[in-house]
Amino acid sequence: MCGIIGIVGNGQLVNQELYDGLTVLQHRGQDAAGIMTYAEGRLFQRKGNGLVRDVFQERHMRVLQGDMGIAHVRYPTAGTSSEAEAQPFYVNSPYGICLSHNGNLTNAAELKKELFIDDRRHINTRSDSEILLNVLAHELSEVDHLKLSAKDVFAAVRGVHKRCRGAYGVVTMICGVGMLAFRDPNGIRPLVYGVKEGENGRQYMIASESVALDVLGYELVRDVKPGEVIFIDKDNKLHSQECSETAVLTPCLFEFVYFARPDSIIENVYVQKARMRMGNRLAKKVQREWADHDIDVVIPIPDTSRTAALEMAQVLDCNYREGFIKNRYIGRTFIMPGQKQRSKSVRQKLNPINLEYKNKNVMLVDDSIVRGTTSREIVQMARDAGAKKVYFASASPPVRYPNVYGIDMPAATELIAHGRNLEQIRDEIGADRLFYQDLEDLVWSVGDGNKEISQFETSVFTGEYVTGLQDDYLESLEKSRNDSSKEAEEDLTSIDIVNVD
Repeated sequence: MCGIIGIVGNGQLVNQELYDGLTVLQHRGQDAAGIMTYAEGRLFQRKGNGLVRDVFQERHMRVLQGDMGIAHVRYPTAGTSSEAEAQPFYVNSPYGICLSHNGNLTNAAELKKELFIDDRRHINTRSDSEILLNVLAHELSEVDHLKLSAKDVFAAVRGVHKRCRGAYGVVTMICGVGMLAFRDPNGIRPLVYGVKEGENGRQYMIASESVALDVLGYELVRDVKPGEVIFIDKDNKLHSQECSETAVLTPCLFEFVYFARPDSIIENVYVQKARMRMGNRLAKKVQREWADHDIDVVIPIPDTSRTAALEMAQVLDCNYREGFIKNRYIGRTFIMPGQKQRSKSVRQKLNPINLEYKNKNVMLVDDSIVRGTTSREIVQMARDAGAKKVYFASASPPVRYPNVYGIDMPAATELIAHGRNLEQIRDEIGADRLFYQDLEDLVWSVGDGNKEISQFETSVFTGEYVTGLQDDYLESLEKSRNDSSKEAEEDLTSIDIVNVD
């Protein structure tokens, strides 16, 4: 999962807003960060591994000139953690194009081969984002005149939609032409845009989540539609067109469970409200299956599950307590490579408040259970803190299948729910009881916020992939995503286009 931003400042410097926006989207990627700006025919870039605050220093910000720019925070899905794969990416022909991408192409290997054989384009990294950039560049190179119009841009993205499969939310700058943003025809990954009135007129911002617009004072206009292109030309005029004949809105359900900030609005659904409904439905399931429960206290595993846990406590008429203190200087275990590192980091990140556990029957609530490593450690921590019994509830259904659309969920064999039933999972994490949200209740919890959404991307729960997959895709994905292969990967290097050091 990644976070992307594009800003057209209409005469105002955009470097600080891009930086501030990235800090708001830091939860979407902690592996790398990058900013690229445009001024007077030149692109200025700074990117590197690490958190936003570590990648950008004052000397970098001074050089990132221009009133138009794009930015990116990343954690690796396809590709590696190499600094060479930090975004935005750049290609010089045609015009000079740079791109930030959130998502994953499921036909990247096929496209890479086509680009080399048919289009004579070399891909220098293992990132599917570089492939997507070169597909767009090739489609733009088919224009038979120098001056690009909105019609030309729409035709180029229409060609991208025809060639690329998978999930993609994209912001792109074309030197001397303008900025464009587009989503895949299923709208799997989120993308919104907004406006504000600046000193020189209207300014535009495009981002993965609405919260980034809120913080910077932009008014949310709407989500970018599936298959749609938003194009802001060099005269600051906005053009839009839906460029896919097969577009069907199918947003990722897991965005609402885990990734999105609770103060975001995605597809007109308030994430906070959706998580409240998740907690309500999960509590009602506990009541149905265990009417005479002996739960003394409901404790969330911070941070994402707090909203659901509070709602559960109210419905179950139990005490709600904060039972863990979180060290906010430790990154998410979900995105850390290697089981040993994840297990070690749980104890470093969370510390129990013993008095909330001692001699109590505790219901722990988390947003999901993926590998189970974190859940197992937390259950044991609760027992060590003095809990009599430890129950566990997940606000999402069992995660049984890998995600192929931009979430770095591990290989199927590393998912604790893959091939196991409820009791086997309970035994693995060491809980006395285990409750999972039913899929229909999760779909209702999100869909009740916008009844116009007719379907969701639910492949991690069902194994059904909306874009379809080639026969050997999951097998090759497992080889690239399991922990042993990640630990064995060597770092890659490449030459920066315009590096600001």
